[in-house]
Amino acid sequence: MHRQATELLEPRTGRPPATDHHLLRRAHFTPPAQTGTVGTGQALRVLVVENEERAAGSLVQGLRRHGYVAESVATGAKALQVHRSAELILLDLDLPDLDGLEVCRGIRAVSDTPVIAVTARGTELDRVLGLQAGSDDYMVKPYGFRELLARIEAVMRRVRPQQPVTQVITHGPLVIDSGTREVSVDGRPVEVTRKEFGLLHLLASQPGAVVSRRQLMTQVWDDSWSNPGRTIDTHVSSLRGKLGSSTWIITVRGVGFRLGHP
Repeated sequence: MHRQATELLEPRTGRPPATDHHLLRRAHFTPPAQTGTVGTGQALRVLVVENEERAAGSLVQGLRRHGYVAESVATGAKALQVHRSAELILLDLDLPDLDGLEVCRGIRAVSDTPVIAVTARGTELDRVLGLQAGSDDYMVKPYGFRELLARIEAVMRRVRPQQPVTQVITHGPLVIDSGTREVSVDGRPVEVTRKEFGLLHLLASQPGAVVSRRQLMTQVWDDSWSNPGRTIDTHVSSLRGKLGSSTWIITVRGVGFRLGHP
């Protein structure tokens, strides 16, 4: 988030702005939960995905002061690793390692956790792309903190009670059970490694969509920096052999892979 957004995070009170020392000291203070409970009786856990340290600190502080349990991460890769611990995600689309839309799609593929995109991208096309990527709401910087709180409440009213993510994915004769981490084709068990299961499950979670090599490296290997080369190709080749057909996983040259049919 840019500085212009952070200037609007907190309502004006007429008091001089707090010093950095005050910010650090007050960040751990959680008043009696009102807004932050959103009708659940427990504080809502919010993950702020923001690479600008000052903006992230201001937003986390503001959320905590309104009863939320808020933490922040600075990269898309880290968001993809820890998002399951949050009940709502505030996602900046302009991140240093991964495009925010890709991060949003990755989260949505495996989780129903609500996502509010927060970005300087303000055109109609940007909003459409953000919503199509799976965000539940879209806010353009600069924005007011009261509006953000209202949107969080509105989103949580819409999504609760949340339904559990489907554990079993069926794609023709292919069955993938994320609960038992078992794979079968035409009723025949297929023995796969942990990484092979992660790769296949990610592709099956987004049927018809092309999953980039970078996203595979980030979500399956927890590595967004290494060159996504032979490691992925080796696992794809092994999976094709185990599934009994090379057409189960389609290579989209220069981009990544998508789930196919036998």
